Amino acid sequence: MASRTSSRNGAQHVVISLSDQTLDWFGPYGEHLSWPVSTALKGPGEAQDSGCTPRGRHYVRALVGRGAPQGTVFVARRPTGELWTPELSRQQPRRDWILSRIIWLCGLEKGINRGPGVDTFGRFIYIHGTPDTEPMGEPRSHGCIRMRNQAVIDLFDRLEAGVPVTIEPGPRSSVEKP
Repeated sequence: MASRTSSRNGAQHVVISLSDQTLDWFGPYGEHLSWPVSTALKGPGEAQDSGCTPRGRHYVRALVGRGAPQGTVFVARRPTGELWTPELSRQQPRRDWILSRIIWLCGLEKGINRGPGVDTFGRFIYIHGTPDTEPMGEPRSHGCIRMRNQAVIDLFDRLEAGVPVTIEPGPRSSVEKP
């Protein structure tokens, strides 16, 4: 098992634990940061339109929102010109808020999280910001991985396209890191 404080081959990677509701970033020089997240209310799963968070090996396919103000509202990966406020939220209580940054994931495992009916990229599964009024550490999303706005900005600023992301069903302590 790899050390908790080092990255494999000196490269950065991200590990998301669905059971712990955490995201761990491992940097190229032994850095380690951890944040609470909120994954799918419906639990783990890969099927198209399931509302579940896909498991397995992924990578960062695209990074959207560099330099945008914290709280920027995105629809279809484009800023709407709005900044999230409690008042805007009260006006649109059913809206699924995608805020601040988007880290768009792509699956690596054909038939599991890549390809027809199970494609993480085609399902638009992101790591993204959400209103800071939303709880972290408990499943509440529609399939994406939600983070606090400042946390997703901090993570985003450390990443580049191609960084590996593993989404694990079990606790971090019981599953070997990538």
